[in-house]
Amino acid sequence: MSERLARHLSALARNNCWANHRLLGACAALSEAEFALPRTSFFPSLRATLNHILWVDLYYIDALEGADALRHYSQPAPDFAHATPLRAAQLASDRRLIAFCERQTDATLAADCHLPRPNRKPPPSSVEAVVTHLLQHQIHHRGQAHAMLAGTRVKPPQLDEFYLKGEEVLRRDELLELGLPLS
Repeated sequence: MSERLARHLSALARNNCWANHRLLGACAALSEAEFALPRTSFFPSLRATLNHILWVDLYYIDALEGADALRHYSQPAPDFAHATPLRAAQLASDRRLIAFCERQTDATLAADCHLPRPNRKPPPSSVEAVVTHLLQHQIHHRGQAHAMLAGTRVKPPQLDEFYLKGEEVLRRDELLELGLPLS
């Protein structure tokens, strides 16, 4: 049996980690006031958007790992006032997701994952669908944050140089810093 899907999801999780690292590194150049300043998007600020990404990550990763994901609905959501400590928390979450993906096989990706909700019991989704949704959720909101960052004094970082040959030099130092493979 091929484990190609598991390897692909692991690569996507590593890309996710790198993109978060790069985006939150750029946001770290903002003051707390700039980070929280109201902006046009789904969430009203970079602070709200990037904290939301972390909250959803923690919820979904707990569900994927079989932990008590429902607790996230009764605890305060993360609310980092500055990107620097948020970057560290997001990196810890990203490392959990990478480690989870690296443990997967085609069989475990096909297994059911239950996403608990406070007022309803939705049917289970496959682990593959939950991981894919989580990665897409991050891409969706990271794009919004990237656009909001464009309205600040900080230049938004390039986020799409992860896979292509010939662009390794553009991500090499960050991948080494994160302890991620270079290819």
